[in-house]
Amino acid sequence: MSFLDHLEDLRWALIKGIGGLLGATVVAVFFRHWIIENILLGPKKPDFFMYRVLGIQAREFVLQNRTITGQFFADIGTVIAVGVIIGSPIFVYYMWKFIEPGLYPGEKSGLRFASVFATFFFMLGISFGYCIITPLALQFFAHYEISPEISNEFDINKYFGMITFWSFGVGALFELPVVIYFLAKLGLVNPVILRRFRKYALIVTLILGAIFTPPDPISQVLVAMPLLLLYELSIHIAVVVERRQARALKEALE
Repeated sequence: MSFLDHLEDLRWALIKGIGGLLGATVVAVFFRHWIIENILLGPKKPDFFMYRVLGIQAREFVLQNRTITGQFFADIGTVIAVGVIIGSPIFVYYMWKFIEPGLYPGEKSGLRFASVFATFFFMLGISFGYCIITPLALQFFAHYEISPEISNEFDINKYFGMITFWSFGVGALFELPVVIYFLAKLGLVNPVILRRFRKYALIVTLILGAIFTPPDPISQVLVAMPLLLLYELSIHIAVVVERRQARALKEALE
């Protein structure tokens, strides 16, 4: 195919992918009240299921809208965020269909594995951020007070923003094994390097735990522990990649 033909294929792939995002956003419009009441406002309610699981005595707090357009943009932002999440597999599918013809069979299978791998860990991270970090953080700040004369009432935009930050931020952090997989494939890291930097990884995970959680050591360790486990998993992934590349090189030389 000529360069212009490739551009035409890319254009149609983008149109179909963006169409999938828009379609998912339209679907999210019809379910936005349920999403807001049960997903976004779920951790606000004292009977949120994770408070029972974690053994937390939840304190109810008030959400306030302090700007004229606050609730409007919170509603629109929720619809767009949910639409992007639901529609992203459609977008990725059409991008995949665009690049698939240019890949060798081994590259196709490897990229499929990486896509499933990345999706699994991203959703696992979002679930961990929403179910563990969000309840702990909200109740920490709900209980924290410098004087009985000051009540905790949270702004609606800040509330939605922090839930998004805690959930999607941890989801991004859980992509560590996928990043290591690609770096190992490119030869930029190997198991020896990863083992050598294990002690620095401990420090980095504690710092990340402090960034993504309230300033208490329990929440910090709760984030750092799975990140350390993911780092150890990344070392094993790098070992597997290195062995496969060595085997492929040996077969090529024979």
